[in-house]
Amino acid sequence: MPFAPVQDAENFLAQNPDIELFELFIIDANGVPRGKLLHRDELLAVYRSGRPLPSTILGLSINGDDVEDTGLVWEVGDIDCRAYPLAGSLARLPWRLIPTAAVQVSMHPQEGLPATVADPRHVLVQVIERLQAEGYHPVMACELEFYLLDAKRDSRGNPQPALDADGGRPRSTQVYGLRELEQIEPFLADLYAACKAQGIPARTAISEYAPGQVEITLEHGDALQAMDQAVRYKRLVKGVAHRHGMQACFMAKPFDHLAGTGMHMHVSLTDAAGRNLFASEAPAGTPLLRHAVGGMLASLLDSLLIFCPNANSYRRFQANSYAPLAPTWGVDNRTVSLRVPGGPAESRHIEHRICGADANPYLAAAAILAGIHRGIREELDPGEPIEGNGYAQATTLLPTDWLTSLCALQESTWAPEALGTEFLHVYLAIKREEHRRFMGEVGEQDWRWYLNQA
Repeated sequence: MPFAPVQDAENFLAQNPDIELFELFIIDANGVPRGKLLHRDELLAVYRSGRPLPSTILGLSINGDDVEDTGLVWEVGDIDCRAYPLAGSLARLPWRLIPTAAVQVSMHPQEGLPATVADPRHVLVQVIERLQAEGYHPVMACELEFYLLDAKRDSRGNPQPALDADGGRPRSTQVYGLRELEQIEPFLADLYAACKAQGIPARTAISEYAPGQVEITLEHGDALQAMDQAVRYKRLVKGVAHRHGMQACFMAKPFDHLAGTGMHMHVSLTDAAGRNLFASEAPAGTPLLRHAVGGMLASLLDSLLIFCPNANSYRRFQANSYAPLAPTWGVDNRTVSLRVPGGPAESRHIEHRICGADANPYLAAAAILAGIHRGIREELDPGEPIEGNGYAQATTLLPTDWLTSLCALQESTWAPEALGTEFLHVYLAIKREEHRRFMGEVGEQDWRWYLNQA
């Protein structure tokens, strides 16, 4: 895995003499950025010889608790593992009060052991390399929805939509509404400026189905680079929102009565010359595209815990909600899980519509591409595309609970080869522990349902 040369850091320091601090971060299995805040004079050493990080940093629950069954805690003595900077990740954080920049790191293949096996970016790299070895070069793009919430809770302590530019609190919204975007123009202006400063190709902004719900698309490109941009973009959105007195929320279903938030993944394969191997005048694409769809459908149940990793993820799955419920595909049809959009032949690709916005982009992309590789190798036929209402025609439904998905991944015979046995050991240990703790917590819903009845 190529890491950034020290010249990158030297150039950045020369061009940014005001920067005082550097946020060094790595992405864990839950997609949470974790790391350290360094002073300016510490940066060059990171590029020359890496930075030691504890093995437990990649074996934490979503709440930051050690998960002993990962094998990254006591068995290895919470050993230091060396991480190195990724090329192109060093960038200013324009929303910070103290002049600060960020640099993303990843575990070194040898010096980072044992934590290397738990690094989600490594999982994606290995899947991409297997495809490239057979002449397939994946191209991807990410569409991420999120809610803008007020940093202050309501009188009951619940989250609420952020104030708009007029000082009001939106209680309804017009999907694709332009006024809704005007009302968050100060936030959008700073967000686009920050994206430009970090080299993140943010494009179309859309007002979605609920108050404060927004989607901004990222431009397609090399799959690994696209997912690097996606994880940095999420961090950036949260930072800019915080500067504006808001909280950017990527929960899959933050409100029971409002729309859920998804992460739509667009994918195609090119040859070494960059020609789209899915391109066809036929709306359903080439035979290769059909095999890719077949592989993703065949691997969908085994991958669902990757696409929907948390208890809250499954609250998003409701009929007629544009959140897919079944292993289905179709052409220019938003009621199915895998959609082949219309458009010119050279733009033919697959839109994967299953992931919640809470999914780790690296792992979601890895599972998608591993499914595609399976479909190509086994020449899997997805059957005929669904026409019309995919919800009404679904004969098999996806599980809508966390435990069933966890068990499906745990019992999978395909996933260990596709994603790596050692990584799955860590990931499943984290999810089992999170499930145990979540189910053991008594909260407001328990009291509301059972306090006076049991």
